Amino acid sequence: MRLPDLEAWAIFAAVAEHNSFSAAADAIGLSKATVSKAITRLEEQIGQSLFHRTSRRLALTEAGKPLAAHAARILAEAQAAEEAARDALSAPTGRVRLAAPMSFGVRNVAPLLAEFLAAHPGIEIDLHLSDARVDIVAEGFDVALRIGDLPDSSLRGRRLCDIRTHLVAAPAYLAAHGTPTHPSELARHRVLGYSNVLAPWRFQHADGSDVAIRPQGPLIANSGEALIPTLIAGLGIARLPGFIVGPHIGSGAVVTILPDWSAAAIGLHLLTPPSALRPARVEALIAFLSGRLRDPCAEADQPARAT
Repeated sequence: MRLPDLEAWAIFAAVAEHNSFSAAADAIGLSKATVSKAITRLEEQIGQSLFHRTSRRLALTEAGKPLAAHAARILAEAQAAEEAARDALSAPTGRVRLAAPMSFGVRNVAPLLAEFLAAHPGIEIDLHLSDARVDIVAEGFDVALRIGDLPDSSLRGRRLCDIRTHLVAAPAYLAAHGTPTHPSELARHRVLGYSNVLAPWRFQHADGSDVAIRPQGPLIANSGEALIPTLIAGLGIARLPGFIVGPHIGSGAVVTILPDWSAAAIGLHLLTPPSALRPARVEALIAFLSGRLRDPCAEADQPARAT
């Protein structure tokens, strides 16, 4: 049996990450010639070109793109194995790259990190906040928090808790346009769309009946926070997670509508790359977040309802 050229695969992962032979060589402490030879050797072994090369540009070929993800996993698992052996003899150290949704990350994740870092002085957190759905493997994240349904994938995931959503409007909007008494009536209302809570909207009544609608409106955004000014100004109805809209419900700036119809809760998930082998610093953060982010999802707001 011929063993794979693991060094060449690791070098390929570095070149794909840095999109440069020179930058990869600097990052991994090898000469550019050594890096170039490893890529050539790997291309000869698999019988395909991995990069398009010009004097000014380096780009992955169509064959190279999926192989780069495999190479990244090979490199990550090898690094994790070495780090796990070191971590067994000492306290966890090093950097953990964590991705989280913008609003939830600012409100619910960032306030926890001081406690974690105080308990683990050797660990550094690289926190990336974005409502865009990141590619955990390709972008090199160790842990990601994601809200919403998860497509089938090779990622390892666990559901931490449910997050309630609220259908809300400003009193001024309801005074001008009337208060819906059934989800089907939302079709004639102005609806503000939070694209992270995907259409169609599904509602279930206490009697067990189920309704799905596709609302339309003047504004759609991938950030729930971006809808708040338009919502409070009385220009539409929105369905938003409690961690975004809860304070505005509590202040009376908006009220909940259709109280007898519940929307399905959306899940908060913790995701990691597919390998089960993780450094101790990553395991420490996973354990911490898994414990701390179970209770915060139970909103403390007492929703004001339209009358």
